[in-house]
Amino acid sequence: MGFLSNKIKRSEIKAGDHIYTYRTMYAYAHHGIFVGDNKVVHFTRDPDKSSNSNTSFASFDIKMSKTPSTTCTSYADCGFRHPESGVVLSCLDCFLQNRALYRFDYGVTKAAFCAKVRGGSCTTAISDEQDTVIHRAMYLLHKGFGNYDVFTNNCEDFALYCKTGLLIVENVGCGRSGQISTMFGVPIAAILTSPLKFVVPTPVVATVTAGMYCMTRYANDIGVRSDVVKVNVEDLVVKCGWMDNLKEESQENE
Repeated sequence: MGFLSNKIKRSEIKAGDHIYTYRTMYAYAHHGIFVGDNKVVHFTRDPDKSSNSNTSFASFDIKMSKTPSTTCTSYADCGFRHPESGVVLSCLDCFLQNRALYRFDYGVTKAAFCAKVRGGSCTTAISDEQDTVIHRAMYLLHKGFGNYDVFTNNCEDFALYCKTGLLIVENVGCGRSGQISTMFGVPIAAILTSPLKFVVPTPVVATVTAGMYCMTRYANDIGVRSDVVKVNVEDLVVKCGWMDNLKEESQENE
């Protein structure tokens, strides 16, 4: 695996790895946890809830979390999920959809983090042990990971939690996803540096903008944020208030 690329061969993958693959002309990446036996646990939007979404954000949400519609002929349990849960068990082939395989890096240095031009490929946070990571992923396969939201609770957020146990509980307006930080980091950096273009040369503005972009990404990394907490997977549903949401949905269905 190179310094600037996280692309790996299938022979290099290990159980407990946080893997991802790019979709739609590299517009976004879909993340999951490889649990061994050629299986991946990943988080998507619940298809039963997506049918009632009509807003542009919801449409983008569905596109970001889309999973294969075809039935896997190689593994009987491929596509397994509990009702009203977005956590899915898929075989590696169905997860990748004939695309390249990448592995997310943990415990990287600040310099290495900032060297990654695009977010959603590494974090300064330290990964927990393999058994703990797999336990979290399999536990959440049966318990769920709350409601999928492309900005605050997406597939990368799920994989990051499985690897680290870290959650941003208080700040509900921002998730842990590196690729979402990238999405917002570019325009924020451009806005903050736009006044400079009238007083300094363009190359200087470009350099400052790039620096602001890296700072925005780094400040949102779960390895350095001060508003993250370690949450046991068994306490996750109660800690995040998902139990209350499930009760409300159950009452509405009744």
